Amino acid sequence: MDKDILKKIIIENQQYISNLKIKQRSDLPDLKANNVFCGIRRSGKSFMLFQQIKLLKEEDSGIKPVYLNFEDERFIEFNSGNFNLIIECAFELYGIQPVLFFDEIQNIDGWEKFARRLTDTGYKVNITGSNAKMLSKEISTTLGGRFLIREIFPLSFKEYLSFSSIKLETNFEFSIQRFLLKKQFEQYFHYGGFPELSKYQNPKEYLSSIFMKVFYGDLITRNHIQNEQILRLLIKKLAESVNNETSLNRIKNLIRSTGIKVGNNTVTDYILFLNDAYLIFPLNNYISSLTERETKKKYYFIDQGILHLFITDQNSKLLENIVFLQLYRRYKEKLHYFKRKHEVDFYVVEEQLLFQVCYSVSNFETRKREVVSLLAAMKELKIKNATIITYDEEGTIEEDNKLISIVPVWKFLLK
Repeated sequence: MDKDILKKIIIENQQYISNLKIKQRSDLPDLKANNVFCGIRRSGKSFMLFQQIKLLKEEDSGIKPVYLNFEDERFIEFNSGNFNLIIECAFELYGIQPVLFFDEIQNIDGWEKFARRLTDTGYKVNITGSNAKMLSKEISTTLGGRFLIREIFPLSFKEYLSFSSIKLETNFEFSIQRFLLKKQFEQYFHYGGFPELSKYQNPKEYLSSIFMKVFYGDLITRNHIQNEQILRLLIKKLAESVNNETSLNRIKNLIRSTGIKVGNNTVTDYILFLNDAYLIFPLNNYISSLTERETKKKYYFIDQGILHLFITDQNSKLLENIVFLQLYRRYKEKLHYFKRKHEVDFYVVEEQLLFQVCYSVSNFETRKREVVSLLAAMKELKIKNATIITYDEEGTIEEDNKLISIVPVWKFLLK
């Protein structure tokens, strides 16, 4: 790659970032650490880098950040042999050791060894990537424990309100602000939390563009998929199955019912690809055997706006998906569902927490069904308190010396 072009890119990016107005996310990165930020496209990974650059310059105006986005078309011929040019250009421009920020670096084969060599020689390095393989054991081993690896999600509801310049008042749930929050939540519930969503008049069109970028860039091209129709059908069937335990065999049969031939290995591989692209997350039954954990799971989507592209008038699925995302942010691998004779949607093992999700419990039979399932799990797991999360209902149920709290989802998301 030509040095002059690389220097021009470095200077252009520095000017671009200095003019940005950045709204901080709630979970700030460790400025003294080397960080890897992973997540789906447009979730805010780049802005985590921009936020770091701004904060570092506030602490020390003498630092020289070098930010490069490897999806810039000018890097199309860039390869691992060119990495040293970045350091040479930085020293020629600034005369001091830079702090390095590399966006979507997974596009360059061999980036891991370069990143490790930089940290071994005293450089501070921050990286983003849109592929969950960057979190794999193999990558972690190559990086040698020199990086903090963090997943970046679309905005939580709290962050969504902050980005909309809404500050929660004391006792907001009892004030007129409650109605404003519920109006904001209605938008968030259907269209999700991608940070730039509010800029667009047609949110569904913007969400569709994100999905198509992931579909063709992170799935079809990266994994050399020949039959995109199978992948499209798989995504649609997974979306329609959100909030239901789903087996690989069932998914295969659903696809075959459309007249398309597909085997178990293809379904297994494609689900792995979807997970690697941060489009879906699998969830295991806590009491499943090792074999069942591989073949039966529940699947949730990275954002309810993306999920909403594939389903219509299925608010119960959107509700469970949004609750999953909130719980997964908090508890990661501690989160399961619990299914024996009855099913409870979410079980956090170490904290002994049970959550059932139900759009409305106003119907007697629905309420009874959800309570019976919770009480059975509470008895088996020796838990005295549990929660039912609804769209907008609240209350408590006391039965068999156990307490079940009914909480509206918008309030649950603000805890």
